[in-house]
Amino acid sequence: MKRLISTTVFLFVLGLLPAQELPAELNGFQFTTVKKLGVTPVENQNKSGTCWVYSANSFFESELMRMGKPPVNLSEMYTVHAGYLERAENYVRRQAAAAFGQGAETHDVLNIVRKYGMMPYTAYSGFPAGQDKPIHGEMEAVLKAILDAVIKMPDGKLSQQWMKAYTGALNGYMGAPPATFNVDGKPFTPQSYTQSLGLNLNDYVALTSYTHHPFYKPFVLEVSDNWSNGQFYNVPIDEFMQVADNAMNKGYSIVWASDVSEKTFSAKEGLAIWPEKSWDDLSQDEKTAVFKTPGKEKWVTQEERQRGFDELTTTDDHGMHITGLATDQNGAKYFIVKNSWGTAVNKDMGGYLYVSQSYFRCKTMSMLLHKDAIPTQIRQKLGI
Repeated sequence: MKRLISTTVFLFVLGLLPAQELPAELNGFQFTTVKKLGVTPVENQNKSGTCWVYSANSFFESELMRMGKPPVNLSEMYTVHAGYLERAENYVRRQAAAAFGQGAETHDVLNIVRKYGMMPYTAYSGFPAGQDKPIHGEMEAVLKAILDAVIKMPDGKLSQQWMKAYTGALNGYMGAPPATFNVDGKPFTPQSYTQSLGLNLNDYVALTSYTHHPFYKPFVLEVSDNWSNGQFYNVPIDEFMQVADNAMNKGYSIVWASDVSEKTFSAKEGLAIWPEKSWDDLSQDEKTAVFKTPGKEKWVTQEERQRGFDELTTTDDHGMHITGLATDQNGAKYFIVKNSWGTAVNKDMGGYLYVSQSYFRCKTMSMLLHKDAIPTQIRQKLGI
């Protein structure tokens, strides 16, 4: 997941901004909020493919609120910095036969936190002087060039200094994270700070729904950003939808990985929908009306989902955070989704979208959530 976007400056003042109130009317859509979960303010990943950590950190910030703890602002760039160390070693060991880029999957956040811990944004922003948002294109290119040069060493043997040189370049762009820091006057390391939060990372599981692997078993999802070969539990699409609905009803939010390349996904319009007719089959008037008033949406089958994955029309584009549930005037359900493209894309929506369950059913790659959000009978089938 590595969607890139550039938006205007977004000021994050944790604890001073109220929960986002979404408009009840959006063009010809009339929404009723059914469930709204605790969230921290929308942030801006800017010119970086770091949706995987922005969505995950937003999720964990909401998890802490669900657990009755005060809001925190976790450092995304601390996790990104550690992730570049991990993927560098993976890339070199595999002699460049592995993905190296800005994107990753949500389980990479879990793996990194287990090894490196977490820290608050106040301890580490990861931005060079004069910068308040990530810009990672040049950094990625330089880091990859270093690794490619290391792999092509002229004497056929890796030096003992390559990681030190690579880390120096990484620190040049992001700064070196501190070994210790203070929060409310108390000293912490990243590991002790993580322990103080009380999150049990073993409580979180990733799910997907595809037929090229057996159901109710975990498998390595074959997408390029899954560089660490993380596994996803596989369930039929109807049960996948049951899990998402149950999570919302029980007050658990969801990290959502999805294809966002469709014409019917629009952050500008604040909507993602899946019309009954394909975009190419719509008349110009029908295309104009798509975001103006609710229309009939397609019921997507398991076979259609699989065909989209096999034909690469459904791809792993972007990670977001599902934070609520709404219905339109016709009773159709929509997930309330928190994005990480800042608030200027659609000022009325403040960085959120309404995503129809038809779009979710068709274009979702995976989701990560607390295992207690999964219905008991499905958990039993998965053995978790």
